[in-house]
Amino acid sequence: MRLSAGRVTEVGKNLQGTRYLDADGLHLFPGFVDVHAHWRTPGREDEETIETGSAAAAAGGFTSVVMMPNTDPVVDKPVIVSGLVRRVEKESRVRAYVSAALHEGLKGERLTEMRLLKDAGAFCVSDDGLGTQKAGVLRNAMLYAKSAGLPIILHCEDHTLATGVVNDGIAAALAGLPGSPGSAEDVATATALVLATETGAKVHITHVSTALSAALVGFFKGRADITTDTTPHHLTLTDELVSTLEGLYRVNPPLRPDEDRVGVGDALKSGILDFVATDHAPHAASEKDLPLEEAAPGFLGHETAFPALYTELVRSGKLSLSRLVEAMASAPGRWIGGGAYGVSAGAPADLTLVDLSDEWTVREDALVSRSSNSPYLGRKLAARIVGTIVGGELVHNELGAKFGARG
Repeated sequence: MRLSAGRVTEVGKNLQGTRYLDADGLHLFPGFVDVHAHWRTPGREDEETIETGSAAAAAGGFTSVVMMPNTDPVVDKPVIVSGLVRRVEKESRVRAYVSAALHEGLKGERLTEMRLLKDAGAFCVSDDGLGTQKAGVLRNAMLYAKSAGLPIILHCEDHTLATGVVNDGIAAALAGLPGSPGSAEDVATATALVLATETGAKVHITHVSTALSAALVGFFKGRADITTDTTPHHLTLTDELVSTLEGLYRVNPPLRPDEDRVGVGDALKSGILDFVATDHAPHAASEKDLPLEEAAPGFLGHETAFPALYTELVRSGKLSLSRLVEAMASAPGRWIGGGAYGVSAGAPADLTLVDLSDEWTVREDALVSRSSNSPYLGRKLAARIVGTIVGGELVHNELGAKFGARG
């Protein structure tokens, strides 16, 4: 493979005058792309920073990441956006894109100045972390974002229904925990899809977790300019884990019953759901080592995403390896870059090397992230990320000195 100016220029064997990887026995994939992550900068650098978040992303094979705006302060002003863009250039190991807030303070009322945010360097706008509760505000936001040429990433949740801390079902009842029904997501998803169809805005719905929401997305495919993602944890875990009462297992949207996990997995397999995104959400131990009702919601995601999905879905025959790579790399890569993305001439030299035969155990002391709230702690996973290349540069290396130039 020949690389030049950060792009793949030729693919083949025995190329002279080219950089090379000694990668016998490994699999080379396009770099994974995560359109939904929380790096906690600004405001909660005790949980994650741009430096540690990007290092964790690189360790998980991710070469591009979109950072969510629900920080402290919220990313709702051009000066905050431009400051983050400058910090990313200096501190990030991977390509990182700034998502600005859809409305001021993410309070769901006054829209942000989206054109100015774009001029300052925002890649998209989002209401993640809270969701937009008023349909009229959301409709106006879609119209404004469309006129500004910005994609929207939406967190679909109706707060009048989402009054609990876990999924409302048998597991919640047995654990004595207050539950939120799946309809809290489904109602908001339906509203977003209808408004996207009407306005023509470029809308991405994140962390789809119910079978009904996935079915709704399927109905609106082709009727609106929409894409969607689901998470590794909603594809591999269920709400039975809340029986432990451990704060570690609180997440939003909550873990669902197995029928939802299967329905969402089928929608990803068929292409109804487009991407996998991690919703990487670091938290301090003091916020997770609590009773489940009091804990902060969220899981780490970068470092375990591909191994967890390969172990649970690909090895079991529930999902093909090619579809997993498409959902984690090629499809979101095209969404961000708007062009070719893959191991092919003309594509960015953003690549991931994986040893599919290796097995490893997720340990707190081995995580690269500044936090340790992974729902896979103690689990044995297959597939180890051994190299991550961004723009032709090796930014994560478990290969030793095996990346160099051949004359």
